[in-house]
Amino acid sequence: MDKKRAPLNFASQTIWTGDNLDIMRGMNSDSVDLIYLDPPFNSKANYAAPIGSKAAGAAFKDTWGLDDVKLVWHGEIKHEYPGLYALLTATRDIHGASMMSYLIYMSIRIMEMRRLLKPDGSIYLHCDTTASHYLKLLMDDIFGKENYQNEITWQRTRGKGLNPTRYVQNCDRLLYYSRGKKRTWNQQYDAFEPGYGADWREDEYGKWETGDLTGGRAGGPAAYEMFNGVSPSAGRAWAPPVRDKFPPELQRRLPANYETLNQLEKCKALDEAGLIYWPKKRGGMPRYKKYLSTLKGRYASDLITDIPPISSQSKERTGYPTQKPLALLHRVVKASSNEGDMVLDPFCGCATTCIAAEQLQRRWVGIDISEKAADLVQSRLREEVGLMYQGAHRTDIPNRTDLGKIPRYNSAKNRRYLYGEQGGYCNGCETHFEPRHLQVDHIVPRAKGGNDHISNLQLLCASCNAHKGKKSHEELIILLTDKGWIKRRKEVIGHGKQEPPNG
Repeated sequence: MDKKRAPLNFASQTIWTGDNLDIMRGMNSDSVDLIYLDPPFNSKANYAAPIGSKAAGAAFKDTWGLDDVKLVWHGEIKHEYPGLYALLTATRDIHGASMMSYLIYMSIRIMEMRRLLKPDGSIYLHCDTTASHYLKLLMDDIFGKENYQNEITWQRTRGKGLNPTRYVQNCDRLLYYSRGKKRTWNQQYDAFEPGYGADWREDEYGKWETGDLTGGRAGGPAAYEMFNGVSPSAGRAWAPPVRDKFPPELQRRLPANYETLNQLEKCKALDEAGLIYWPKKRGGMPRYKKYLSTLKGRYASDLITDIPPISSQSKERTGYPTQKPLALLHRVVKASSNEGDMVLDPFCGCATTCIAAEQLQRRWVGIDISEKAADLVQSRLREEVGLMYQGAHRTDIPNRTDLGKIPRYNSAKNRRYLYGEQGGYCNGCETHFEPRHLQVDHIVPRAKGGNDHISNLQLLCASCNAHKGKKSHEELIILLTDKGWIKRRKEVIGHGKQEPPNG
């Protein structure tokens, strides 16, 4: 399916206010091209926007304890990512309960974000050194260490610091991962240093230096043939540049079909156009003329020092705690998405990601726990984009539409399938029952983003179902364990795998 036409059950320019976990659980899978999140950092501080600022009323706490996480999340993480659960348990011994609680909170949400990303999508997790090393391991497990791309360092401040006994902490981190092997990537560039190219040669078309005419092994047989009596070095092949690597006046010297020529023919065309530099020494390796005017800059690196923090006098400053500059989000959005792509910020705060996406012709949605986020989106779109906000502010949980035709949740078809999968055992107390004594139940309640798909259904006995009520399944297991009715949760082994009735 064309990624631009992936099924969506939400509209662009939507801001949700509420728990992002519940809201994301109601969003269709594979529906987002890029996720940027700037969550709490576990800084052990509380934040509030100053009175009188645009963001007045916005506040959040960044201190964590076991009371801040639900025990149910333990079970969900343990079931889906046992290695990650072992890491979280070890974290408590190394760093204390606060860090473990924070990572549990983050893990359960990042698991959901991975589901939302398209196969070629990317995610940037903004953090600082308080938890970056733990978050890196968390992301390695959920996204796969092979999909780690970069740890980007952003110099967020140039302050002198107050502690002379160690290096000043001036930087944040952005952990950049892809969903899969293929990903959207648009090369970004940093400006050249002052004076770059001053010592280059110069002709009527501008300053130039020589560039390598060879590359790694690539192309057909012509890439390895002799060019005017010279062969490429061992392990190399001719790799002439594309047409737009030259000034427009010189591009006109090249044949109209230049891009369709093989590598050797391109080298000869460049030579005829006077764009090849031949060393005076006979047999020397030819190089092409690289003009300064055609260069976009240095390839952007994983160290960002050219994007300053928001100053106290900046027009874009809202007063929102931890606000990030638009230029930083422009870098992320341009590099890892294309026009028309869908961008999600699940901790959107003062909506900087949403504004950047709008300015760059992307679709976007944001989620934040604070009602103030919706107000800030409207005011910032009006002030910084000149656009009256046409989107929606929602507080409900969307209903997934990507699960195919779903039978009535307690249909006979579902009951037969679940009875076979569970072997006739209650998925709570693990007691064997006849079919008529088992009831269909939602693992994740509808009120928390659960749905009627077979993957979210189970069979419970009447007693377990009554105790569960509107709780999640893992909360039921904890309740039964606390009462001593089960010693531990056993993995239910299916007795003869069947095809689920609704995919």
